[in-house]
Amino acid sequence: MILDGALPEAVARAADALAAGELVGLPTETVYGLAADAGNDAAVRGIFAAKGRPADHPLIVHVANQAGVARFAAEVPAFAGRLIDAFWPGPLTLILPRRPGMAEAAAGGHPTVGLRCPAHPVAHALLAACAARGVHGLAAPSANRFGRVSPTTAAHVAAEFGDALLVLDGGACDVGIESTIVDCSRGAPVLLRPGQLGQTDIERVAGTRLLSKEELSAPDPQAPGMLLAHYAPNAKLRLMEAAQLRTALDILGPDAAHIAVYARTPLRSASARLIVRRMPDDAAATAQQLFAVLREFDAAGARLIWVETPPADAAWDGVRDRLTRAAASA
Repeated sequence: MILDGALPEAVARAADALAAGELVGLPTETVYGLAADAGNDAAVRGIFAAKGRPADHPLIVHVANQAGVARFAAEVPAFAGRLIDAFWPGPLTLILPRRPGMAEAAAGGHPTVGLRCPAHPVAHALLAACAARGVHGLAAPSANRFGRVSPTTAAHVAAEFGDALLVLDGGACDVGIESTIVDCSRGAPVLLRPGQLGQTDIERVAGTRLLSKEELSAPDPQAPGMLLAHYAPNAKLRLMEAAQLRTALDILGPDAAHIAVYARTPLRSASARLIVRRMPDDAAATAQQLFAVLREFDAAGARLIWVETPPADAAWDGVRDRLTRAAASA
């Protein structure tokens, strides 16, 4: 059931459902989430069951403001506090030491917890309404089956879980890919997942260099979005350079069918059955539409999706990460 998230009565109905231990589809600026009361382990286990997600694969907990951090985190390093001040509300998740006994199921039983304050007005309205009902944080991974393409509209969520799930419609997501994740639990900031927020901005605010996962000998903490294969459409996805795309289309000629192409480079094909979408030259615009395009290709019956490899510059890191993981599922 999709309700207009701009209506106070719809937000109240969703908050009542969450307080009762039910699941709700939640719009954020990144992607839509499948939300439950982070303090209700039984409700959170419902998320894992609905998604088919392993119970030890942790979820991000969404809080209304900085005050919500103290409820779930045992400590906040000074550099993490600076990141919160600068980038919340926004598409940044911080991994922090977890307060014992809090969000046990949402954290997958791990000693850390991922926290984020979303920048979507419907999400904020829902978090405030939930707080009035004694619910002070929402566990909310992407509202899709585990490992599949993330949803960026309310209709995507309904297509995944059916009419029985209450979904607040907040329009198409502005960012379109999941949040940047920075691990703040090891004394220095470590980039676990790229997103819209870039490394240069994070380092400027943190006042220290942002380490990569590969620089540390210690194992990574369990965090969302860390699987090699993830974000996958039903069709097999392959990343290809422009020259490879041209050659492949020339070889297939008029026989190209059940193939969808997403590329910045103008391409020609002798086949009228080829599905082609133009990839924007801008990384942010590509991120905003990426998951919706992959879902469109699936809906059109594509069996193969060929995507032009994104540019190597840092602005494309988030898009490149999602496409690389989607291709690994093929």
